[in-house]
Amino acid sequence: MEFFDRLTGTALALGAYRAAVIPVSDVETDRSFRTLCEQNVCGNYGKNHMCPPDAGDIDELIGVLRSFKYIFVYQSVGTLEDSFDIEGMAEAAKNHRALMMNIIGECNKIQFKRRLYLGAGGCTLCEVCAKRTNEKCRHPDRAVPSLEAYGVNVSALAKAAGMKYINGQNTVTYFGAVLFDFDDEKL
Repeated sequence: MEFFDRLTGTALALGAYRAAVIPVSDVETDRSFRTLCEQNVCGNYGKNHMCPPDAGDIDELIGVLRSFKYIFVYQSVGTLEDSFDIEGMAEAAKNHRALMMNIIGECNKIQFKRRLYLGAGGCTLCEVCAKRTNEKCRHPDRAVPSLEAYGVNVSALAKAAGMKYINGQNTVTYFGAVLFDFDDEKL
């Protein structure tokens, strides 16, 4: 579909490594991702409004995801000096966040019936999440929850979208997505 080609072309022009639009029915979800979040490996569990448990009930979030027709998936790939290059990973995450914000800006110009933005890891819009200071989310209209918070198996998502989850030695790959519905005849 020409509209899907325009979406993916925009993401690539903004710096995405790969991009694709697939039906939400092709997205694999798994409730067990909530269990991984509860183990708090990333340190955001209960400390970020867009992360569990504050993001919402896993079954409800999967239901929200399933209520959309399409998902626009994009990825960025950062190069690392070695597998212990924490600074390189942080820089790649920062670059992915900038890419995501640019894609969000472009998607906000499109007359979707509705949309939902999902990112890589917890929301990093604010330097310190208001959750950590016991405040309400400062930017609920701009905050972005993670794919995993919605139960998305990102490895399977990559495959369904024709992408690699791992893009070679000494690289780090981040994913983002836009769930959307639209009126076919208006595009």
